[in-house]
Amino acid sequence: MPNASPATDWKELPTPGEAERFEGYAKLLGEMQREAADGEPRRALHAKGLLGARATFTVLDGLPAHARVGLFAAPGTHDAWVRFSNGMGQVRADAKGDVRGLAIKVLGVPGRKIIPGLEDATTQDFLLIQSPALAVRDADEFMFLVDAGRKPLTLLPRFIGRFGFGRTLKILGGLPKSFPSGVPSLAALQFWSPVPIQYGPYAARCSVRPIDPPAAPSGRRGASYLGDDLAAALAARPLAWSFLVQFYVDAVRTPIEDASIDWREDVSPFLEVARLELPQQDVRSPEGQRDAQLVEEMSFDPWHALVEHRPLGSMMRARGPAYRVSTQQRKASSEPR
Repeated sequence: MPNASPATDWKELPTPGEAERFEGYAKLLGEMQREAADGEPRRALHAKGLLGARATFTVLDGLPAHARVGLFAAPGTHDAWVRFSNGMGQVRADAKGDVRGLAIKVLGVPGRKIIPGLEDATTQDFLLIQSPALAVRDADEFMFLVDAGRKPLTLLPRFIGRFGFGRTLKILGGLPKSFPSGVPSLAALQFWSPVPIQYGPYAARCSVRPIDPPAAPSGRRGASYLGDDLAAALAARPLAWSFLVQFYVDAVRTPIEDASIDWREDVSPFLEVARLELPQQDVRSPEGQRDAQLVEEMSFDPWHALVEHRPLGSMMRARGPAYRVSTQQRKASSEPR
């Protein structure tokens, strides 16, 4: 139940030699980032920014005691930035199957942060996608998929050789859910973090669910229609999402290390802890374009976080070195204040 104290017996299970493997993965992603850049400093993944905008992040009053942790310890409103994106490392038309992402950078957050040298930063980032679970379990499977995908003709035999026929079918069969095409509107999408974070003594996953989304998109289907539709909606009125958390229950139904298992809502109900709001704004105006450029120059990283919200699990541990390499290569801006 949302008001009951969650379990605290969660555990991370690092595998032997993973720190060295994860550094190697970061190097590979860095090489892919350089190959795809075409002279422009782009992200290794989520290269296409669909929309960058100003936002507010309001921690709600009256939360249960176990939810009043870290960023959520006290009610109040923070300025924030958001970036909606497509997940591929190449800039492609929005109609193509892809991961859709939402990155949130909350400003004015006191407390000690995790990344060495940024302990006194005043930002907290959350990275979410439109799927509640991944097709892959962990960083090793994810990076094998990314690397094998560079040579599609040999992808299937390489997968079968590595994982066997059954596991290959399960991974590849789950990809269409992770890479949907024909998404009608970003404003109506729910986003999740399929991998957990620490929530003080607890572990939790995050999600944002739209509140009163626009009734229908414009019907445009150009190469960048997702950003265009969201910009049109935002020019007409504010948009809002509930920021929700699910708490760890047990290692089978809400695993820390396996990102392919959805934390079902009937097992771990959502608790609304904050509101994400995008005020009405013209993101195509000169001011809006300046804001969008600022957002593109920022780095959004789950390790830009309070100690109380440390990222958990294999996928998150691998993201540490990967985001560091990507941020350095494209010379991302310093953390805003």
